[in-house]
Amino acid sequence: MPSAPPEVSELPELLLPWFDEHARDLPWRRHDTTPWGVLVSEFMLQQTPVSRVEPIWLEWLARWPRPSALAAAPKADVLRAWGKLGYPRRAMRLHAAASTIATGHGDVVPAEVDELLALPGVGAYTARAVAAFGYRRRAPVVDTNVRRVIARVVHGAGDAGPPRTTADLADASALLPVDESTAARFSAALMELGAVRCTARRPACAGCPAVSVCAWQLGGRPEYTGPSRPVQRFAGTDRQVRGRLLDVLRGAQGPVPRAALDAAWSDSAQRDRCLFSLLADGLVEQRGDGRFALPGEL
Repeated sequence: MPSAPPEVSELPELLLPWFDEHARDLPWRRHDTTPWGVLVSEFMLQQTPVSRVEPIWLEWLARWPRPSALAAAPKADVLRAWGKLGYPRRAMRLHAAASTIATGHGDVVPAEVDELLALPGVGAYTARAVAAFGYRRRAPVVDTNVRRVIARVVHGAGDAGPPRTTADLADASALLPVDESTAARFSAALMELGAVRCTARRPACAGCPAVSVCAWQLGGRPEYTGPSRPVQRFAGTDRQVRGRLLDVLRGAQGPVPRAALDAAWSDSAQRDRCLFSLLADGLVEQRGDGRFALPGEL
């Protein structure tokens, strides 16, 4: 196991007290949250702000407190409950993961990373996040915020650049305390630091708990000159069109005629392409009479 550079070996001692005092009170971080609640939060938080996730997460856990409860729900109900979180395929993958957990794991979210990786829709980040935050395991959890903190504090770079999965995991692992539960808290603290203080555009270095060991700060905060990440736009994209079409179906009481979908977007070529993709993804179904509906609706 690689070791942390001497100058940042004290990072857990600096971050953990700060985290205990200043961490946001997010419901999926509370001690009574089950591993299932953590898994649901990780699916919802992918590319989605916390403020949009929190109310829907609370509704989901009240409605479907166990994987088997979600697995038994009609897909149409799941898509409606997903609401405006975006990327609705995540809802279907979570539904599939719930079915696998209910039937293959005794309705208990697995704790081992390899078993988590075998679940539908669960990748390297989500598997380790559930192990760490759901089961308090020592697992390196690497997201954009963690990569940015490590790039600055450890490597003295203004940004992390393109992902390097193996190197990123090794960097995070080298910083983790040996104790399992302490390592899990430290993983959460790293993420929190990147989310609220060591931000991409306006890092609040004054008062940062890591400022005394931050290589970027000690090096004069050099400007990042590496490759930039493309800015994702939303207006006019297929994502927006797919959302508009799904909005029509979520708001309907049953199947709708093609004309109702045509009214949702004026560009017929883009609209048709997006409708076809929704059909291919299993998010929309077409009835024998030509009408369209959410999966499983009569």
